[in-house]
Amino acid sequence: MKEIEVKILNIEPEVMKNKLLALGAVKVKDEKQINMIFDTKDFYLDNSSNGYARIRVTEDTLNNRQEKTFTLKKNITTDGVRENTEYNMELTDDEKMVQILFGLGYELKHTGKKHRTSYEFDGILFEIDIWDNDTYPFPYMEIEVNKEEDINRAIKMLDIDKCNVTTKSIQQLRKELEIGNDRNKKNGV
Repeated sequence: MKEIEVKILNIEPEVMKNKLLALGAVKVKDEKQINMIFDTKDFYLDNSSNGYARIRVTEDTLNNRQEKTFTLKKNITTDGVRENTEYNMELTDDEKMVQILFGLGYELKHTGKKHRTSYEFDGILFEIDIWDNDTYPFPYMEIEVNKEEDINRAIKMLDIDKCNVTTKSIQQLRKELEIGNDRNKKNGV
């Protein structure tokens, strides 16, 4: 699956929620997530494609369901938008998948908890993310679209300052803040 998205930094979640509702956006998910990020000891996925392997356990309280998903995500480009290839597989047993990854030489690099509230308007998905402080202490919103031109339309609809738009991954944002990065620890940071 191909994914086209950007992140909007420096948001106030309640203000953004009210803007979305005023537009007529519909709340489609209210999730509590546990995200386990895996890579090899030498960070092969991160170095080769700014990618990662992830196990995500999701409790969707709005739709009263739980999902367990394994994802391999690789970045294609960050030129104007962040474009990724994403391969997802539903899991019945996330613990077995952890053991498979360990057996293949992967290491658990980080486990983070996130509250995600998702809204949809006119074919555009808006996801307000609030991570635990150890993962990333600032809320942001992801805008995910099917067509690149819808990114600019969404930014205009919500009157977002373009200086707050980024194509950086959560790993890149964490590195900038020097949060829990094994590489920084190795370099004495």
